[in-house]
Amino acid sequence: MTALAVARSAYGGALVLAPGTVLGLVRARRIDRRARVVAYVLGVRHLVQAALVGPRERRLGGLGVAVDLTHCGSALALAAVDPYRRRAALANAATAALFALAGVAESAT
Repeated sequence: MTALAVARSAYGGALVLAPGTVLGLVRARRIDRRARVVAYVLGVRHLVQAALVGPRERRLGGLGVAVDLTHCGSALALAAVDPYRRRAALANAATAALFALAGVAESAT
């Protein structure tokens, strides 16, 4: 398992086990049921991505990067239209961009 897959698994696990706590760390303005459910689903997505792409990072890394960049774009769109979720959405976009960057770096090695 790659370092990226380990990091993604840890992040995904944190979102699944304690979505409200993770949202609180970024000082989200609105931590309601919807936000916690979305964070939970995102955590599941990270765990699945780590399991499917992680062991095959060199071959499937581009797919993981595409998923992360798509997620980054959707988080930026949310930040643009919802001021109450902006802080969490921007933190999420930054995290997705970092995962994409790490995926590019790991695929290149």
